[in-house]
Amino acid sequence: MAPNKLAIASHLLDHKIRAASQAGFAGIEIVYNDLLTYSQSQNIPIHAAAQKIYTLCQETNIEVLSLAPFENYEGSTTPLEARLALAKHWFEIARLLHAPFLQVPSIFTADCARDEKTIISDLQQLADLASSVKPIVSIAYEPLSWGTNCSTWESALSIVQRVNRANFGLCLDTFHEGTRLWGDNASSNGLQMDAEVRLRDSLRRFVRDCPRDKVFYVQLSDAERFDPPYSLTHAWALPGEAKEFTWSKHARPFPLEVEFGAYLPVVEIAKAWILDIGFEGWISMEVFDRSMKDGKVSPETAAKRGVESWRKLQIEMENKSRL
Repeated sequence: MAPNKLAIASHLLDHKIRAASQAGFAGIEIVYNDLLTYSQSQNIPIHAAAQKIYTLCQETNIEVLSLAPFENYEGSTTPLEARLALAKHWFEIARLLHAPFLQVPSIFTADCARDEKTIISDLQQLADLASSVKPIVSIAYEPLSWGTNCSTWESALSIVQRVNRANFGLCLDTFHEGTRLWGDNASSNGLQMDAEVRLRDSLRRFVRDCPRDKVFYVQLSDAERFDPPYSLTHAWALPGEAKEFTWSKHARPFPLEVEFGAYLPVVEIAKAWILDIGFEGWISMEVFDRSMKDGKVSPETAAKRGVESWRKLQIEMENKSRL
């Protein structure tokens, strides 16, 4: 079995931490809004909430992997000074949680800068702010499949190389690779044109070109095939929202959960990203299953599903490696 430590993203924060620990997870990604909700439920400031959650993680033998997601930062029309002030607050919370990473998804708003010089400069200043106080927080930059300027691992790696900071690297998510190059929730067969070739070539280039030390951690999730296909009249559709964003919010089960409609080639993607390059860092389950949001699935059940998903995925990756 792979040596990677396993984490899961947070919802129902304190309850989920206990459930994750009991199921065998080693870590958790803290979602900022979940921490904010927890602080409000406890009627305490968010800094105090972060300290309480860190204490709970220590008691349950859970490490905090990251604080997420610091969204729509690079190239935003908001004044840079205001964005960096907000980032400073997030770094304070990350350090209270003892989180080594701040997850920064690629910007996905339409009204943002498109020139590379601005994007790189903004991200360099973010990385420098993150390293200006000890302990250093590292920036895990994630290409979203609906990102405005960056939507693939290759475009994200190019940005990482130009930012050129030791604490700036990649967060890779199987959902985004799968929905950017292979799956299509608006297609009758669930596939993009030339899906297999495009994905195969991308993964081959990844193994050849991506430095292992710039992959900070890998997130795993699958995607449910839409039936009927997505359209603007779909019940989940929102005006101006990318169809991949809609997909992400409602239909991201754990990898290989075919009983919940999962169909992405997660095994092939994960094998390239983990086994083929010898990645031994953190693996995190980041799923957005609507049944979890509406309370139909308990944190205990979700945690067990995540552990079982990782077990099955490891077996399938090893089987493919033997072919």
